[in-house]
Amino acid sequence: MIEDKPLSEPWSIRRTARNLNTYWYLIIFFLAVLAALYGYHLATALTPDRVAVSLGGGFDVYWYGICIVAGIGLGAYVVSQLALERGTAVFQQHVPPIVQTRPLADLELPEEISQVLAKNKINTWGDLLLVWGFYPRNTGLNAAGLEVVQARLQTQPDIEENWLVDAPWRVWNPDHVWNGLIWVLILGVIGARLYHVLTPSPSMAAFGINSPLDYFRNPYQLINLRNGGLGIYGGILGGFLGLLIYARRARIPLLGWADLAVVGLALGQVFGRWGNFFNQELYGRPTNLPWAVHIDPIYRLPEYSEYGRFHPAFLYESLWSLLTFIVLYTLLRRYGERLLTGELMALYFIFYAVGRILLEQVRLDSRMLNLGFMQLNMAIATFVSLLIAIGMAGWIIVRRYRRRAAG
Repeated sequence: MIEDKPLSEPWSIRRTARNLNTYWYLIIFFLAVLAALYGYHLATALTPDRVAVSLGGGFDVYWYGICIVAGIGLGAYVVSQLALERGTAVFQQHVPPIVQTRPLADLELPEEISQVLAKNKINTWGDLLLVWGFYPRNTGLNAAGLEVVQARLQTQPDIEENWLVDAPWRVWNPDHVWNGLIWVLILGVIGARLYHVLTPSPSMAAFGINSPLDYFRNPYQLINLRNGGLGIYGGILGGFLGLLIYARRARIPLLGWADLAVVGLALGQVFGRWGNFFNQELYGRPTNLPWAVHIDPIYRLPEYSEYGRFHPAFLYESLWSLLTFIVLYTLLRRYGERLLTGELMALYFIFYAVGRILLEQVRLDSRMLNLGFMQLNMAIATFVSLLIAIGMAGWIIVRRYRRRAAG
C-alpha cells in the first residue's frame, strides 16, 4: 500500500496537485471554445477558413494542423503528469517519510550547491531523491556538483544504493513522455499514411486513385497528404511500435507506459478531430437534425451535392473520445491498483473499436471489404474494429482467468 501522506508533503507532490488543476482548466477552456464555435456554426452555417495563418510564399498554417498539434500537446502533458504521480507513488513506497522530510542542510553541502538546489525548489532529502531518481541532471547541477552530492548521499546510512544508481521510480520519469514522443509521432504518421494508402477511400478516384497500386504507380502521391489523409488504426499501430522501440532503449515497461499513453491519446483525439470540422470533411449521411453540420458545396461528395446538412461524424467521434478519456482517466486514478498492466490499453482499443463501428453507420466514403471473390456490405474499418474489440476483450478475459487460477 502507498503511504497515506508523509509527515510533510514533498515539493513534487504539491507541484503535482497544481498541475492537475492546470490541465483540467485547459481541457474545460478548449471544450468551451469549441462548443461556442460549433454553436456559431449552427446559427450561421458558416465555417472558418481552412487556413489559420498565411505566412506568404505559398506557406499556410491550417487549422487542421493546429488542432492535431494542440491535441497531441495537451494529451502528452496529461500523460507526463500522470507519470509524475505514478513515479511519486513508487517513491513513497520505497523511501520512508522520516527520510523524505530531513532538511537538505543535514548533508552539509557547499553553499554554491545548496543555492542551486534551493533555486530548483529542492529543500529536503525527499525532493532531492525523487528528482535524482528520475534523472540527476534535473537537479540543475553540473557534473562536478553531481559528484559532490552523490558522495555525500552515499555516506548516509539511511540512503540505499539503488536509489542513487537505478531508482525504482526512474521508469516513471515524466521526461520519457517528451523524449519518446518523437519516436511515436514519426512512426505513427508513417503507419497512418500506410493504412490510408492500403485502404484508399472511394472519393480518391477523383485523384486517379482507385486501389493501393495506383499510389505506387505515382510515388509522389504516397507523401502527398493533401490528397487523402491518414488512417487512425495505422497511426495507432505505428505509434505503438515507436513506443516499443523507445521503451526498450530507455529500459521502461512497455505495457505500463501504454496504459498511460492511451489516456493522452483519447484526449488528443477529442481535439484533433476538430481539424475535420475546419476542413469540412469526415461528415456523415445527409440529415436535418438540429446539430447537423453545414458543408459548403465545394466540399460535398458529388453524389450528395444537392444536400447541405450532414451528420457531424467528426463531432460524434470527438464526443466518444471524450467519454473514453473520462472513463480511462477515472479507472487509472481510482482503480489503477486493481487493473492488470496493459488492461487500460486494451480498454482503449475496445472503446475506440465500438465507437468506430457505430460511427460507420452514418459515415460516408468508407471503403468496403472486398475478399476478392466477393464484396461484403461492411466497411474495412468495421471489420478491423470487430477483430480488435474481440481480440482485446479475449485478452483481458484470458489474463483474468489465469490470474484467478493461479490464486
